Amino acid sequence: MKQRKPPKSRLKLEMEVDRFSNLPSDVVEKILSRLPIREAVRTSVLSTKWRYRSAMLPHLVFDDQCVSTRKNITFVNIVDHVLLGHIGPIHKFELSGGDCLDNWDIDRWILHLSRNSIKEFILVIRQGFNHRIPSCLFSCQDMIHLELLGCVLKPPSTFKGFRNLKSLVFQRVTLAQDVFQNLIACCPLLEKLTLSIPTFHHLKIDAPNLQFLDVEGDFEDVTFENTLNLADVCIRIYPRGRTWVCDNSNLVKLLVQLPLIQRLKIGRYFLQILVVGSLSPKLPKPCLYLKFLSVVVNLNDPAEVLTVLCLLRSSPAVQELEIAAPQEVQAALSEVNSLYGNWIFPLTQLRLVKIYYVSDVKTELDFIRFLLLNSPVLEKMIVTPDDASDSLKLIKQFLRLGRASVHSEIIFLDPYSSGNFSS
Repeated sequence: MKQRKPPKSRLKLEMEVDRFSNLPSDVVEKILSRLPIREAVRTSVLSTKWRYRSAMLPHLVFDDQCVSTRKNITFVNIVDHVLLGHIGPIHKFELSGGDCLDNWDIDRWILHLSRNSIKEFILVIRQGFNHRIPSCLFSCQDMIHLELLGCVLKPPSTFKGFRNLKSLVFQRVTLAQDVFQNLIACCPLLEKLTLSIPTFHHLKIDAPNLQFLDVEGDFEDVTFENTLNLADVCIRIYPRGRTWVCDNSNLVKLLVQLPLIQRLKIGRYFLQILVVGSLSPKLPKPCLYLKFLSVVVNLNDPAEVLTVLCLLRSSPAVQELEIAAPQEVQAALSEVNSLYGNWIFPLTQLRLVKIYYVSDVKTELDFIRFLLLNSPVLEKMIVTPDDASDSLKLIKQFLRLGRASVHSEIIFLDPYSSGNFSS
């Protein structure tokens, strides 16, 4: 009969705890920071050495993992308890848990943080009315990262920007357009900007230090000034059935302000803005550093196809191309087919192509044929059909297509797989 192991003595337990207690303080801090805040606080009962460890954590994250199963302990109780017992500076504060929090509670927490040299502040309001940010937050001049979802922003007249801000995320934030432009202009160190604001119609970005931009909204136009350091750009707009008119090329106006662009994602409907205006077969200045290009394009629209071809021809360093070709209104086939005969240029660096929503349509196959014939070092083309029933037809069609690269591989994915197009 197997004997039961005797229970560990209190001394042995304390010795095992001390293995962690004797670790360097920065290592213990990293361990605690990876625990949910509710679990990190519970370590204070392990021993006298651990009593104040969790109270000194500089990063506080109050998310859904902080919600207690006990009815007598509310989310507000947990936040209050941690802030009341906290010792030392608070560098990061995230509030993304709890449903329908009271405005008064949020405001008093922000007031507390404004006195603690906060560097990262994240507030996510998922339910209820948008929360109006109190004026005390705008006094936090040590702020490096600010992230708001479901908020209203009306800075005081004395606000002159965040002088140390490097990263800004606004999702479903309500603010006046002039307030936004003044905010960006008064953040001289801003490097990363993420926006999803449905109330803007004219987006102007003036940020000389900006390197990353991801924007989505109901824009009629998007303009850039003093953005010569931008390297990673993604723009998506909402369809509204508008007609854009312009004498000069919108594509040229966009890229002249992006000389160092390395990654460019042209989301759905933004290409419709870029096609407007007269366009030559090649851009005045090539995109010498562009290595990744992602475009949502209607391959039945000659103007959109020409714009993509012009962009490819002007980007000699492109290594990865991502194309989404959702089915749109059918154009005259002769008009689209005649395009490719006038465009012969090698894509000498292109190694990977991903193409989504492919169906057994001639205009799509012609575009794919063009890529295969002009990509001498292509290694892999990944194709996701629009419908699973088209897969067999497409495989037969692809087998007939010529290729410039003898080492290229064509892979077909399930249209319902998790690797589908995300833009």
